[in-house]
Amino acid sequence: MSDTNPIELQKHLAGVDYPANRDDLIRAAEQNGADEDTLEVVRNLPDRTYDGPSGVSKEVGG
Repeated sequence: MSDTNPIELQKHLAGVDYPANRDDLIRAAEQNGADEDTLEVVRNLPDRTYDGPSGVSKEVGG
């Protein structure tokens, strides 16, 4: 999906209370100071519920 580093992505999603939906992930990334490229990756995730960080990483391709 992107060249976004999955470790960096997870740093920007710190503090997310899973299960979480895409809007929760976007909010966390914004609050954690994610750059525009990372925010774009999160905004483009399928709109569903994620059970944990591994589900997010899998969707991003990490």
